[in-house]
Amino acid sequence: MNPFWMVLLYLVGVIGPLLLIAWRSRTYPTGRLVRLLLIPAFATVALARWPEVRIELLALDALILLVALIDLPTTARGKSLFVRRKMGRTSSLRRRHPVELTVENRGRRAIRADIRDDVDPVLDPDPATFEVTIPPRSRVSVEYELRAKRRGAFRFEWMYFRVFSTFRLWRKYLTKPVRSTLNVYPDMKQLSQYAVLARTDRLNLLGLRRIRRIGMEHDFERLRDYTVDDNYKFIDWRSTARRRKLTVRDFQTSQSQRLIFLVDCGRMMTNEAAGLSLLDHGFNALLLLAHVALSRNDAVGMITFSDRVHGFVPPRSGMSQMNRLLHAAFDRFPALVESRYDEAFRYLGARCRRRSLVVLLTNVIDEVNALRVEGYLSNLTGRHLPMGVLLRDHRLFDPVEGEKAENADVYEAGAAAQILSWRRQVIRDLESKGVLSLDVFPEHMTAPLVNRYLEIKARNLL
Repeated sequence: MNPFWMVLLYLVGVIGPLLLIAWRSRTYPTGRLVRLLLIPAFATVALARWPEVRIELLALDALILLVALIDLPTTARGKSLFVRRKMGRTSSLRRRHPVELTVENRGRRAIRADIRDDVDPVLDPDPATFEVTIPPRSRVSVEYELRAKRRGAFRFEWMYFRVFSTFRLWRKYLTKPVRSTLNVYPDMKQLSQYAVLARTDRLNLLGLRRIRRIGMEHDFERLRDYTVDDNYKFIDWRSTARRRKLTVRDFQTSQSQRLIFLVDCGRMMTNEAAGLSLLDHGFNALLLLAHVALSRNDAVGMITFSDRVHGFVPPRSGMSQMNRLLHAAFDRFPALVESRYDEAFRYLGARCRRRSLVVLLTNVIDEVNALRVEGYLSNLTGRHLPMGVLLRDHRLFDPVEGEKAENADVYEAGAAAQILSWRRQVIRDLESKGVLSLDVFPEHMTAPLVNRYLEIKARNLL
């Protein structure tokens, strides 16, 4: 008999029915079974030279078929699996967020499976898959970590299983519904860090300076331990004698003032720095500043806009305002559209008539954009106290001022220097018209922004 027909007969007569049974049960052969089935297929060719081994070859075929058929029913069914996902509903950008998966086997056989959760790749799961063996009538728990690269709301719908048979000759793919929601907010850990350092008078670790208050010596707030920067005339000698430790009087600044953020979500904020978009860095800094302002009983509001006004959080005081600001910021992303400053400032004028510190977070890269920012901010002087926060681009500053300046191309450095000279002129024009300005790199924005706010409060500019 021709060896070709022998192999074809083997494929149709043995492997064909086996695969048909597996297909009806939605079970698939593993690489181990495929390699095992190829052994008799190649051995069949030997019948052309040694026909006397026909009986042995048939016995081998029958043995492999029997082992495969016996192993097929040992693949677990979905009815025996029960799953649960345990995790917090909120997380912070780039912060560790643990997730625990619990899988229960209510069947009578042990289950070998690979587990993968329904995770968006933006959340960067580590590890992404698990290989587990679940004994009968028991449960197994595994843990992994998420580090979100993007803010927003993420939904977890399923848990995926690749279940193997006892001899790992077959595999089956199962999905179990487990619905969860994760809201990724801007970096909130810095808020708790600020609170801890504020209680222990160590805010200098965050880069915040102690700014002397002007003309507020009559507004007593609290007693605290003396530090090197304190004025001797503020020492409370009676408390010092009682505590046997130098104690100074602390004074509060003016209360119930207003701070309003104008956040540009247009094309100017789509660039990235240190792995985050300019808008992400901006929200991180603004939320910490909001926390500082609310802790001083100021009212804080926010307007987000791009080609239209996206959201408005009316200025209010009290720490409950932080939740409103967080919910307004966590799912707002930069878009490749031209920002409409006219609509944003018109919206501000219609809804915020009381004098406020208006902080515009944006970027300037061309003359048209710079003239708009300069015009609208300067129009606020008198009614409000405007401040423009202009974010720097490393690609412009590094060829001139960064560590890479020595190795930069001459023409590239010359072009960058010309743009930076124009940028400095824009900032000088703003300041000459009574507009406060802050020119910082995005990843280093938080401390200078809070320090500028504290300086404004100390100088009673509002």
